[in-house]
Amino acid sequence: MAPKVLVTGTTGYIGGDAFFALYDAHPEFEYTLVVRNEDRAKLVREKYPDTEHVKLVYGGPSASYVEVLEKEAAKTDVVLHTAESADDVSSATAISNGLLKSEGHSAENPVFWVHICGTGILQWYDQVNRRYGQPPLPSETYDDIASLPRLLTLPDEALHRDVDKVVLATNHFPSSPVQTSIVAPPTIYGAGRGPVNTTSQQLPSLARFVLQKGFAPKVGTGAVEWDNVHVTDVSSLLLQLVKIAALDPARARGDAELFGGQAYFFCANETPHVWSKVAEEIAQEAVKQRFLKEVLSKKVEMGEIPDKSWGTNSKCVASRARKFLGWAPKGPALEDEITGIVEFEANRIGAKKIGESA
Repeated sequence: MAPKVLVTGTTGYIGGDAFFALYDAHPEFEYTLVVRNEDRAKLVREKYPDTEHVKLVYGGPSASYVEVLEKEAAKTDVVLHTAESADDVSSATAISNGLLKSEGHSAENPVFWVHICGTGILQWYDQVNRRYGQPPLPSETYDDIASLPRLLTLPDEALHRDVDKVVLATNHFPSSPVQTSIVAPPTIYGAGRGPVNTTSQQLPSLARFVLQKGFAPKVGTGAVEWDNVHVTDVSSLLLQLVKIAALDPARARGDAELFGGQAYFFCANETPHVWSKVAEEIAQEAVKQRFLKEVLSKKVEMGEIPDKSWGTNSKCVASRARKFLGWAPKGPALEDEITGIVEFEANRIGAKKIGESA
């Protein structure tokens, strides 16, 4: 009998790309895709007409989205949760409740939950201490093996921490039939392969800011760093985890490094970026494409920027996936995407080239 896999977020950026990779590798699995409404379901069905292996469910008058989530979670073997997964406590709680009532699963034969978080959780120190625009502190770089005790006990003020606590707690209920794996990517870039949203948030947002304001923003000293990863490399890690859970549950059950209360994965390249430098590169590209006359850089305050990540550090080391799964990022570098991002965002906002009439 084919494994049953429940997926959320297939109309989103991460979930859309991850499901593309998963279905491409294993079209024989029994998939249930939970989407927000019927209109979105139609868009997904257009890309995946395979009604034998891909079932679509959504909220409506008879049952809310979270009620559908809880019901479907109780019937699956593996969950891949990507739909606003880092911040939506209600959906995480619904999945947890459903999995704890899982049909046909037990502590000896568990159901597996692969959950997407994000390294925005690591901004907590700068946010609490108002270290805006400052370079990263060495003490606030987190390795997902060496720093695991700290990762599992981050303060409640940390972004995403409330959802992480729901996911992690699911492992520890008495006789829990659930084992989880949290995957936290940093800045994600690259064109997604999903049916609806194919663009990320942070870099396009920065490109829009530069194009609309006419300058590259710099918060504080301009030394804020983040790590990054191509979207296809995120999907390759998610694919590995889902495959192990679906096809080799004995391995998944017996390996605490992959599933359970200690299974926390970062998913990152080894080439971090400085936000102010990326902003300048975007401005340079905008000049090349004749959307700006010159490259300007200006200091801004946190209240002037739409994305607070440009002013607070998030530093991670993705050791776990490399050591225990042999995962290695293969996608293009972030810098290679800037030309396309500027072109795409300029077209999306209707930016005019220098000399063009309005």
